[in-house]
Amino acid sequence: MDFRQLHYFVAVVEEGSLSAASRRVHIAQPALTRQIHALEEKLQVSLFERHTRGMTLTVAGQALYEEAGKMLENREQVMARIRALGQGLTGKVTLGVTVSHLWVPDIRRLLARFRDDYPQVALEVYPLLSGPQGERLKEGSIDAGFLYLEDRVPDFLQSHLFHRDHLVLAVPAGSPLVASPPARVRALNEFDFVWGPRHTSPLYYDRLSAYFTRLGLVPRVVQQGADNITILSLVAAGLGISIVPGDCRWSSPPGVHFIDMAELRECDMSIHFAWNRHNHSPALQNFIHIVQGSPAPADG
Repeated sequence: MDFRQLHYFVAVVEEGSLSAASRRVHIAQPALTRQIHALEEKLQVSLFERHTRGMTLTVAGQALYEEAGKMLENREQVMARIRALGQGLTGKVTLGVTVSHLWVPDIRRLLARFRDDYPQVALEVYPLLSGPQGERLKEGSIDAGFLYLEDRVPDFLQSHLFHRDHLVLAVPAGSPLVASPPARVRALNEFDFVWGPRHTSPLYYDRLSAYFTRLGLVPRVVQQGADNITILSLVAAGLGISIVPGDCRWSSPPGVHFIDMAELRECDMSIHFAWNRHNHSPALQNFIHIVQGSPAPADG
């Protein structure tokens, strides 16, 4: 059904005459008459009884009028919903965030700003290590993520440097290293380490292992944790020391002391915001715009 003709029909009914209705809908009366006749021909019914003193609705016309309001209202609601989706004002954005960065202030502020700017968009955040994030970005099960990236970014991804960071030494609060931190990383070979298994995040594991090898460090691993939060919990319990990104300070349990070392500061552990270049979701594009408009990343 032609919604324009339906709109004209409602105007004629509510105004009570063709002349008044033509003024309301801003078309000439002859054109309006033709549109009403066209609607009747399409429906193969008479909608009005026409007589010298005006027009009255037929039974079919009354039935159409009772439904017309709902049809026009539903049409407006559908159009408004489609416009909102097309502009990214509604919908959903799914994000991965590395476990260590869920509490980083820059990310928390970004999420809060997006919620303020787009309150009708559902925001789903998943704590995921960098490796699983990359896999889910490739398959499209998340829209974007905050993660570590290799120097060569996969072809299917686009990325934006979001936050600079570097490595730090994490030791139990009661460790002698608190009072006498080592000058060189190789001095840590004599200490027990808490570390993570390679399969949980191969990119992160290999990156750190290669860097430690250059510095002459071969960690003596006595305990493993699935992620940095678990690792820091084991450090706090006195089971060993570890080396983690500096941003882990934001999610660390009590009992862990962090030590900055010149050699560790040189290892870039920056976080990138990345998304699948084939994902054209308007809501995601709005999120990307906010990320790219955030202040330039500073070293944490």
